[in-house]
Amino acid sequence: MGKVRVSNIKIYANHGCLKEETIIGSDYQVNVEVDADLKKASQTDELSETVDYVHINHIVKEEMSIPSKLLEHVAQRILNRIFTEIPIAKKVKVAVSKINPPIGGDVQEVTIILKSKR
Repeated sequence: MGKVRVSNIKIYANHGCLKEETIIGSDYQVNVEVDADLKKASQTDELSETVDYVHINHIVKEEMSIPSKLLEHVAQRILNRIFTEIPIAKKVKVAVSKINPPIGGDVQEVTIILKSKR
């Protein structure tokens, strides 16, 4: 087994329960960790045998571009697509953070984390 991490994907998106949030948008940061058997890739040197981090970044950007009320909903969509599109993924962890959330205080970020396994 091995892990592929794609860290600190920075995205501007329009998520939130408040109407203003979906109009104005906010900065987000997404972290993805995928557990998979990377032994074959380590021997063959073939991209098709591993978890392509470019593909993960693409999935994150596409799903973050679809406005949602809840970060949990966005994270679940990312999880679902990784399992659908990356067959060797065994376990996936997705963390979505809203930077400087509008919650009436000095809060750097709020983060939700979802994990799932095949």
